[in-house]
Amino acid sequence: MIPLLDQDAILRAKANTKKPETMEEQGLRVRYHVENPLKGGRAQRFLEAFAAILKHSSYGLILEQYVRTSLKCARCAVSCMLYEATGDPKDVPCYRSAFLIETYRRHFTLAGSLKAKLFGDPGLTDETIEEMADSFYNCTACRKCVLECPAGIDHGLLTHLGRYILSEIGITPRALVVSVREQVQGKTRNTSAIPIPAMIDSCEFLEEEIEEAKGAKVKFPIDQEGAEHLFFAPVSDYMMEADTLCGIAAVLHQIGASWTIGTKNFDGINYGLFYSDIIMDRVLNEIPKEVKRLKTKKVLIGECGHASRTAKVFLKTFCEEGESPPVVSIIELTHAALKAGKLKLDPNVVTDRVVYHDPCNMARKGWIIDQPREILRAFCKDYVEMTPNGRENYCCGGGGGTVSIDELRPYRTSIAGKKKAEQLQETGAKLVVAPCANCKKQLREVVDDNGLDCEIVGLHDLIFRAIILQENDSPEKTPESTIPNE
Repeated sequence: MIPLLDQDAILRAKANTKKPETMEEQGLRVRYHVENPLKGGRAQRFLEAFAAILKHSSYGLILEQYVRTSLKCARCAVSCMLYEATGDPKDVPCYRSAFLIETYRRHFTLAGSLKAKLFGDPGLTDETIEEMADSFYNCTACRKCVLECPAGIDHGLLTHLGRYILSEIGITPRALVVSVREQVQGKTRNTSAIPIPAMIDSCEFLEEEIEEAKGAKVKFPIDQEGAEHLFFAPVSDYMMEADTLCGIAAVLHQIGASWTIGTKNFDGINYGLFYSDIIMDRVLNEIPKEVKRLKTKKVLIGECGHASRTAKVFLKTFCEEGESPPVVSIIELTHAALKAGKLKLDPNVVTDRVVYHDPCNMARKGWIIDQPREILRAFCKDYVEMTPNGRENYCCGGGGGTVSIDELRPYRTSIAGKKKAEQLQETGAKLVVAPCANCKKQLREVVDDNGLDCEIVGLHDLIFRAIILQENDSPEKTPESTIPNE
C-alpha cells in the first residue's frame, strides 16, 4: 500500500472553497457548485425520487439482492485508490454504498419498516443527504472494487444510482449540468458549444496539417450519405486534441475506410453516464437519428472511454429507433487494420519510453486491453507497463465525470490521482498514452500538480507520428471480421 497522505494534506485537498454565503443560501455544504438546489425537505424528496426510479426501472431487482448481503467485509478497501491515499473509513466503497442500501432497506422493505417502528428509527435525514452528495462525488466510479467484492456488489453502479436520485432533487455539479444543457437544448447540440462552421473549419485546418506533415491528402468527410461508419469523437478533440484526430483520419485514409462526420450530431460525450439515466437516454437516442439521416451502417467512437462504453453497452438498451446500430471503437478498427497488414508504422520515430494507461470504461470488463498494447509494441522501441494494469488498472483519478468539476481539482490530483502519479513516476516513461479525453485532462493535471516529467498523449497521436501514408484513391473494405462484436 502506498504511504498515506498526512492529515493536513487531506484537509487541504478536501477544503471547501465556496463562499460561506453561497453555502448558507443553498443549505448545502458540498465542494462543487450546484444550480438552484432544493432547500429543505430533501429527505422526503429523495425518497419520492427513489420510489419513482424503482417503479420505472430494474434497479429494484439489484437492490433486492444487495440488501440481503453484508456490507461490512471491506475487502474492497484494498483496491480503492481513495482509501489507499487517506486511510479514512469513509472512503471504503462499501461505506459509501451503505448509504443507498440502508435507505432502501429502511424505507422500501417490509422488514426495514417494521424494525424502524420497533426501534424508533426516524429514517433518512437531510444531513444524510448532504453526506451522500459529498461522498458520491468523491468516488470516480472506476469499479475496480467490483473485482474484489466476494458478494459481487457493483459499488460503481450504486454510486451512479445515488447520483441519479440526487439529480432528481436538484443536486448535481453545475459543471455537468451546463454542458449537458447545451448538448440537449442548446443551438450547437454539443457539450463544448462548438458551432458547426467551427468544427468544419477545424477539420479543414487538420487536413492541411496532415498534408504538410505526411505529404498525403487526407480528408475529413462531412455529411457523406451511405458511408459505412458514422464517426463520433469527444467534441473537445476538435479544439484541443488535433494530433489525435489527425492520427485517426490518417489511419482511416490508409485503410480505405468509408466514414463520415455528421453535422447534426458529432459529439460522442454522454455525461448522463455520470449522473442521470434520463440524460443518458436522451443523448444516446440522438445517435441512431443521425445514423438514419445519413444512411450509415455503424457507429465509430473515437478516443474516449466513457463515450465508447456508453455507446457500446447502453445504446442497445435505450435505442428507440428499432435495432441499434453496431458500435466499434477506433482502437478496435486500428488494431484489426494493423493485424491485416494495412498499416505501416515507422519503428524509428518514437524512441522515448512509452507506457499505456487503461481507461476504466474500456478495460474494467476486459473489452479493450491487448489491442492498444499490440499496436504500441509494433513501433515503440521502449514500451513498459504499469503494475497493476488491464482490468485491474488504477483509475486516473478523474473518472465518473469528476474531471469536469474544476473545483475538485485539488482532491483529484492529490488524493484520487495519488496512486496514478506514483505509477507514472515508477515507470520512468516520458510518453503516457491515454486514449480517452477525460483521462488526458486528468493526467495532465496530475503531472502538473505532482511535478512529474512526462507528456500525456493519445494512442493515435503516436500513430500519427509513425504512420507511413500513401495516396489511397481506391478504398478497400476494412477487415472488420476480426473486430469482436462484444
